[in-house]
Amino acid sequence: MRDIVFTPQSGWIPQVISEDGELKLMLGAGADANHEPRTFTFPIGEAHLAVIQEDLARHLLLWSAVLPLCDAAGTRGRLDEDAAAALLDPILLSAPADVDVFFRSVRWDRGRLVAHGADLGLLKRGQVCAAMRAATETPDGKRAQEYHADRRRAERGTVLGPLDAAVLRYTGQYLHGSTVPKRLPDAVDPALLPRVIAVIATAEQACAGMRISRDPRRGKHATDKRDWDRMAAVVDAAVRRAHPALADDAVRTVSFLMCSEASDRSRNAPMEDDEETSADRADLGGGTRRGPLSFTDDKGVGKKWLPDGPRSATAEFWEFVGERSAGDNEVFTIEDEEKGEGVQLHFYADSLARITTVREGRGGADPEYRVEYTLVDGIGGYRNLVSVFARGGCAALERHGSWMSDVDEFERARRRRDAR
Repeated sequence: MRDIVFTPQSGWIPQVISEDGELKLMLGAGADANHEPRTFTFPIGEAHLAVIQEDLARHLLLWSAVLPLCDAAGTRGRLDEDAAAALLDPILLSAPADVDVFFRSVRWDRGRLVAHGADLGLLKRGQVCAAMRAATETPDGKRAQEYHADRRRAERGTVLGPLDAAVLRYTGQYLHGSTVPKRLPDAVDPALLPRVIAVIATAEQACAGMRISRDPRRGKHATDKRDWDRMAAVVDAAVRRAHPALADDAVRTVSFLMCSEASDRSRNAPMEDDEETSADRADLGGGTRRGPLSFTDDKGVGKKWLPDGPRSATAEFWEFVGERSAGDNEVFTIEDEEKGEGVQLHFYADSLARITTVREGRGGADPEYRVEYTLVDGIGGYRNLVSVFARGGCAALERHGSWMSDVDEFERARRRRDAR
């Protein structure tokens, strides 16, 4: 039979129970194989109960030292009750100085004490009893998270100044650098907010007019890594130049914010807007195509574009690519059947082939084609070549690539490019 003897106000702090007449400390820690919380118990004495009931600081210190034993039990192992019992007297019944010495010889969960109000300076100096004088029963999980984040930074030699910390709080990346950045002015000390806004303004001015276009090769909403890297480099240089005292973490989070926002704008824009901008910045040449085009992928799936439709050929094609592209589907073709010409995009090789019908097949004979290859520089290169073909056909592509009809020559050029 189990009876509750003592329960702190905070339900997470270990409680004392009586089980078949024996006092035990009961705590929840970790999870089992099904991700359900695990509960552990181990025997204590009356003297330990008296301290647990009256001294919150000692109770929390005991909890922090038991937690590593619970972690060691894993998802299905048993708690080492002898090791847990060996913690009781040194932590609950010893003099404060002896407790401090004892904590130098055992593992303990610093974050648990930090969450419950431990003085960080005293904790760092090993004065655990003094650090817990102002302990609170209600935990502050965010305080513990920030403590762990600061320790991770310290391990790699990074120390944040007040402005650095404020910039990271503004972007929501103080705790986790992989979190998608946001703009959170309310998270910043009002006295520091104008300086943070000045840093952000520097970044915005530096990348004004830059954009991160979509990269349909990697999916419908993927964006161009090269554009991202270019924008990040520009922002990074400008912020470091204007605010040289900022730590690397703060500079990186500002670059991440600018690039993330630019990517979101691109993902949320209609495909026509994205393609129109790409076409506008290319010297396309050629006229406006009037005939229909056929799109196919490496799996034999096809789509027809008609000139009287509501969207441009390039917008339709890149949407088709975004929906169909995958690791095993990296070859896409655009064909003008009426003119007997087309282009084939090889995403796995960063190359493109233009295919022109030299002689129609007659009397059962196969048609004769001329196939020429060119290397392509990223998604921007693909976009420009597709736009040129969609407007002017294969002839318009002549001045937009180094075309090679010899396959061996092309492969040598590709290997040289890849080696660089």
